Amino acid sequence: MKKVMTKLKITQVRSVIKRPKEQKRTIVALGLGKIRKTVIHNATPQIRGMVQAVIHLVTVEEVK
Repeated sequence: MKKVMTKLKITQVRSVIKRPKEQKRTIVALGLGKIRKTVIHNATPQIRGMVQAVIHLVTVEEVK
């Protein structure tokens, strides 16, 4: 039986203006960059760590 990978729907809700470079790079690495842009990623530990670093700039929903 295949294991179903949970996916995360990540939406940028705040600007990266006046944020540290690391946070700006993380937003770009997630595929975001503009407010209200949404991407869907597999819920891997790496992606969850990136989201945790910029949680104050994004909203996250789990989708199947």
